[in-house]
Amino acid sequence: MNVAAALRVAAASFAYGAEPALTGIDFTVFPGQAVALIGPNGSGKSTLLKGILGLNTRTTGTIEVLGAWPAPAGYIGYVPQTDQLDPNFPISLEQVVMMGRYRSLGWWRMPAQADRLAVAEALETVGLSSRAKTRFGELSGGQQQRGLLARAVASAPRLLLLDEPFNGLDQVNRDALIETVKRLKQEGVAVLVSTHDLDLARAVCESVLLLNGAQVAFGPRDEVLTLANVQQAFGSVGVEMDTHTIVVPGHGGH
Repeated sequence: MNVAAALRVAAASFAYGAEPALTGIDFTVFPGQAVALIGPNGSGKSTLLKGILGLNTRTTGTIEVLGAWPAPAGYIGYVPQTDQLDPNFPISLEQVVMMGRYRSLGWWRMPAQADRLAVAEALETVGLSSRAKTRFGELSGGQQQRGLLARAVASAPRLLLLDEPFNGLDQVNRDALIETVKRLKQEGVAVLVSTHDLDLARAVCESVLLLNGAQVAFGPRDEVLTLANVQQAFGSVGVEMDTHTIVVPGHGGH
């Protein structure tokens, strides 16, 4: 039985205004699969995620989310690299996650039982049910990141876009986030995750898309993460690679 692609990007290029930012992107993600976006800082990882969201200009090629463009409402969940939520604002974690329901709720309708259930399930998915009533700003940075993921999960997306979700996380929150992504994949969610963390790519991603202003390579994780491909993606920066780590001097570790 043929399975429809959750995301198909074909010969796509993106720009900010007149400035080209990323060219020649061609890959597919199916339900229950995850693709890691890997490349140096400024290589176009965030540009690609925002292009899929329609937040920057696509100059060539096509994008389809479950066979359609623009993406059907509510099909994409997004966790940005930085969020605009003020940690001092008096709002609970549960209320933050409820924001993920606003697309179906509208701004003026009170949450129904289905909305409250979706929020509770999202908090359970990320392992934060016990902190539902805690003020968001009182959570640790890693818990806040998991809360933002729960906000995206509450919208019941078919495609989840994660922009550097593991930056600065301690091991406990890192492990919790990995388990969350695995669980979402088991439920049929397709995941596209921008990361410098190769251990994450190996833990949850079947495929890797290497970028550096253009597509360097795409395919099965172990076929793409070769020293030659990674050196091409990271350009003139020295690269050393073993079975666990890419060391990229000047790019902050992994």
